[in-house]
Amino acid sequence: MTAHPLRIVHCLRAPVGGAFRHVCDLISAQRVQGHRVGLICDASTGGAFAEQRLSDLSRDLELGLVRIPMRRTPSLSDLATMRSAYRDLKAMAPDVVHGHGAKGGVYARILGTLLRRSGLDTRRFYTPHGGSLHYDPKAVSGRVFFAVERALERVSDGLCFVCDYEADQYRTKVGAPRIPHRTVHNGLRPQEFEPVIPAPDARDFLFIGEFRELKGPDVFLKALRDLGDETGKTPTAHMVGPGEARTDYEKMAHDLGLGEAVAFHGAMPARTAFSFARAVVIPSRAESLPYIILEAIAAGLPVITTRVGGIAEIFREQEKELVPAGDHAALAQAMQRVLTAPQETRRKAEQLRDSLSDGFSLKAMSDGVLTLYAEGGVSGAVSDETTHDPRHLQAANQSGPDCRAADGSARA
Repeated sequence: MTAHPLRIVHCLRAPVGGAFRHVCDLISAQRVQGHRVGLICDASTGGAFAEQRLSDLSRDLELGLVRIPMRRTPSLSDLATMRSAYRDLKAMAPDVVHGHGAKGGVYARILGTLLRRSGLDTRRFYTPHGGSLHYDPKAVSGRVFFAVERALERVSDGLCFVCDYEADQYRTKVGAPRIPHRTVHNGLRPQEFEPVIPAPDARDFLFIGEFRELKGPDVFLKALRDLGDETGKTPTAHMVGPGEARTDYEKMAHDLGLGEAVAFHGAMPARTAFSFARAVVIPSRAESLPYIILEAIAAGLPVITTRVGGIAEIFREQEKELVPAGDHAALAQAMQRVLTAPQETRRKAEQLRDSLSDGFSLKAMSDGVLTLYAEGGVSGAVSDETTHDPRHLQAANQSGPDCRAADGSARA
């Protein structure tokens, strides 16, 4: 229990992917610490999988769940949506509004500022999760988004980055933060370090990621084709995740002659998907600090991924194993090494798994966020017990809802 229980509302757009997983974990941990928590998110994203996860999470949402239409791109409809959300948020009377992802961050800080003008002492925090930081600073769209981020900093009380890379990108593209800020790595629950045993009929590789260009499904398919051309035998694979463009990639697989070598699936629990294959491939073109990579490593599976975002902060001494983004030939070579050197691959996977247990825990993540709240002016956000007692997250570690979709998305 903290010195002063807080009323905390998290806001994000899509209830899928890594940002949603992050929010789910924070909600469960903060509830166990004695806080009252609420959630605002999009009403049209995630399908049946998101509906089930939100239902599981509802027991932790004492302040309630508000679902509103929240489009990915800016629109005039946002004004009407914000007006509706403001009424619900004001009824929650939050001490903290914490926005996640570009759209969630805009909503949280604007609505939080309106609450302050109404007389509430609401503090506003923002975690980008990549979001607008993925844009090219040379492009007009990038310059616009970064100017908006800078302007919104004036109505923010703290910035939380999920990796050092994200913090560096913010400094480079937006500017040095002028408000309290800190890096707080994503964290895993103890049970997530239990190994996943591949099923007897497991395929060679598993792609986990939203079916969109950013996540590199096209790079994965081309790498499979390259392997088939080189060896005369195409490796088998599963591709798992949400996304309206899935049918486009199914057609691409057919056009590349992959036929039955690749099976496509919608979103499902990550550890269920892990049992489908003997190695995981995350060929993203951009990321922050993706949960899906942490989860796959903790499950004991070999992971082949790209040198983007904060991924190098996970791999540390094995950073040289990362491949350039968008390079299907390099990805094929890394996948071939996994097929031809299984014992060495397993040894490296075990080493990487052991290196995660200390720096990527749920307790460290939750305590870091609460500390930022305190630095941003939230009275009673932390206490000695919260900071130092390792028992305070035991219940959340054991019983929090599984909000992970096997989509690998880091953006919201």
